[in-house]
Amino acid sequence: MSPGIIDSPMLPANLCGLWVFRRHTYGYTTTAGTMGDVNAAKTAVSVCLLGIAQDGGRPQPGCQKECCTGLASIAENKRHPVSLGIIGDDGSGHLFEATRDLAWQLQLWGKSTGISPQINSLWITHAHHGHVDGLGLFGKTAMDVRDLPLYTSPSFFRLMKNTPHWLEMLSRGVFSSKPFESGKEYSPSSIQSEREVGFSVMPLKIPHRDELSDTHAMIIKGPNKTLLFLPDHDTWEETLTLHGQDSIRELLDKYEIDIALIDGTFWSSIELTGRSQAKVPHPPVSQTLELVGSRMEGDPQIYFIHINHTNPLHNENSPEYQKVIEMGWNIGFEGMVINL
Repeated sequence: MSPGIIDSPMLPANLCGLWVFRRHTYGYTTTAGTMGDVNAAKTAVSVCLLGIAQDGGRPQPGCQKECCTGLASIAENKRHPVSLGIIGDDGSGHLFEATRDLAWQLQLWGKSTGISPQINSLWITHAHHGHVDGLGLFGKTAMDVRDLPLYTSPSFFRLMKNTPHWLEMLSRGVFSSKPFESGKEYSPSSIQSEREVGFSVMPLKIPHRDELSDTHAMIIKGPNKTLLFLPDHDTWEETLTLHGQDSIRELLDKYEIDIALIDGTFWSSIELTGRSQAKVPHPPVSQTLELVGSRMEGDPQIYFIHINHTNPLHNENSPEYQKVIEMGWNIGFEGMVINL
C-alpha cells in the first residue's frame, strides 16, 4: 500500500450527515469531508475514537492463535484499548478511559483532529484493567499533573482509596475528585471565560461484572447530536430491564441517541476456547444484530467497539464484518472523528 492511501473500503451511505475523518493507521494521512451534504459546517464539539479494542488490545499478550500471531510486526493491524477524546467548544480536551497506550492515543488524537489536545478532565466508566491501567501515567513518574478533574462513580473512588498506588496519587493532588451519580448531567469547566465547553455528560448505570466497582455508560450531549458510549455490559436483557425498555431501539430513543458506540467484544457466544466465556459476559454482536435487525430510516448510527482480539470484526474482509455493513450498521475505527 502506498503512503497516503486510506486502508479502508468506501464509507457506507449510512454515515450521511456526519463529519468523518479517515487516516492511514500509522501513516497519519488524514482526509476530511461530509457524507451527503458538501456544504455542512463542522460543529465545535468533536469526539475522536482513540481505541477500539477490548482491554487486552490486539495482539493480546500471550495469544498464540492465528488472530494475533504475526501482528506485532504489522503495525497497521494493531488495535488499542477503547478510549475517547472530546474537544470542547472552548478548545478544552476531555479523555474517557485511561489506558496504557495513552501516549500513542494522544498522538492519534492530535493528528486526527489537527489540534494538539490538552487533558482538562478525565472520565472513567469502570474499574476493569484496560480502562484504568493508564491512571499511573498521570503521576510523578510520567506526566506529574495536578488537580486534574476526575469524574467517576463513588464506588470507583472507594476502590482508589483502597489501592495504595492510586491513594498516593490522590494524596499528592494528582486528581481532583468529581464523583458522579447515574442519570445526572455534568459539564466540565470551561478553560475560557467567554466560551462554554459546549457539551454535557450523563453517566448511566449499566449491569456489568462489578468485582471492583460499578459500571456506567456515558451519554454525551453536544450542540446538535447526542452520543452513547457503552463499551461494556453483560446482557441486553439486563440492561434493558434496568432502564425499563423492551428493545434496543426503545433504549436509544429514550435517551435521544443519534450515535451509539456499543459493546462489540465478541462476535459469538462460543468464541473463546480454553476458558468459559460465561465468566466474561458481553452481548455477542451476532445477538445484537438479531435484536436490532437492519437499520431503518430514522435509526441512530451504531458503531461496534471494544472488540476482542478473537473477534472477526477486526478483519474488514470477513463475512461477519460485511454482514454488519450490509445491515446498515458500522464498526468503529481508530482515529474516527464525529462532530456533535
